[in-house]
Amino acid sequence: MRILYFILFGLITSVCANSQNSSSWSNFRGSQELLGTTNVNFPEKPRQLWSYQTGDNIKSAAVIADGKIVIGATDGLIYCLDFKGKLLWKYKTENSIEAPALILNGKVYVGNLDGNLYALKLSDGSLIWKYKTDNQIMGSANYWKAGSKISLVVGSYDYNLHCVDAETGKMNWKYESDNFINGAAACFNGKAIFGGCDGFLHIIDINTGKSETKIDVATYVAGSCPVSDKMAYIGDYDGKFSKVDIKSEKILWSWENKEVKQPFVASAALSGDRVVSGNRDKFIYCFDKNSGKMLWNFNSGNRVEASPVIIKDKVLTANMRGDLALLKLSDGSEIWKYELGNSILHNPAVIENMMVVCALNGNVYCFGK
Repeated sequence: MRILYFILFGLITSVCANSQNSSSWSNFRGSQELLGTTNVNFPEKPRQLWSYQTGDNIKSAAVIADGKIVIGATDGLIYCLDFKGKLLWKYKTENSIEAPALILNGKVYVGNLDGNLYALKLSDGSLIWKYKTDNQIMGSANYWKAGSKISLVVGSYDYNLHCVDAETGKMNWKYESDNFINGAAACFNGKAIFGGCDGFLHIIDINTGKSETKIDVATYVAGSCPVSDKMAYIGDYDGKFSKVDIKSEKILWSWENKEVKQPFVASAALSGDRVVSGNRDKFIYCFDKNSGKMLWNFNSGNRVEASPVIIKDKVLTANMRGDLALLKLSDGSEIWKYELGNSILHNPAVIENMMVVCALNGNVYCFGK
């Protein structure tokens, strides 16, 4: 019974550490595994509630926790808003911010194009520590908790995945890949899993920083890879979308539109037996995650770089023309559409009956009931 208790306690603790609640979207894909999915309630016909103008372009995604919305912009500022769109604080960094932030335990972690990773207090934006890499940070930090220790992992254009102590900002280790790291690493089962410009899917032990394996996926991976049940789902720059078995190190299936071959820059969203991603060929694609069969596609009308978000039985999408759309997950039919009129490069943050999306022109928009 004692052994059973500790097993159950460990499982519960693990689930709680990885879960998102209905009022939180604390990293850009909603979970450590980067699944891009949520089970919150969301209206079929959301309306615009407010907008906020930052000082420059926005190329990153918003994140939400503890009643606060955090966004980075190319003016080098990190903005924190409340749920009514009021500015609570802002913090000035030395260079443009294109990476989404991570909110964790009352702190904000965000990188910029100087290669600095900042830790700020969520309450007032004051600096806690700053960690320096040797080139720009384009992707979000992610985290893993082992016992009482929380480690951050973040990729840099210095070719390295950096592991940093979340409390002190001191380096635990760095792992060198063979080219730029553009996206975020998924954190799953004590491993950091990421693709990069070197054409490999890397699996790194977060405790030691040692490579467990790297799997040849042949070409540049621009986005981040959701991971579930030891499977990773990867879109690449040659226009292929693949399922990779991390344990056997095999690509189980790949799909491509051989007539077009436009890049998958967006990260995929995964729910149940379906995986959804967007392509620069203007289409949103839904695949059966087991067989790789394309179940449906939807012509969004313009290039898609923003990652989709699955909300129960709906898919929320955005494109470079500034169109937002809600689709049925079952068949890809359109439920709702809204034209912002300016490019959207990153996915919305979604919580109960509300979403926040950022446009390239520097506006932050909130939609909901």
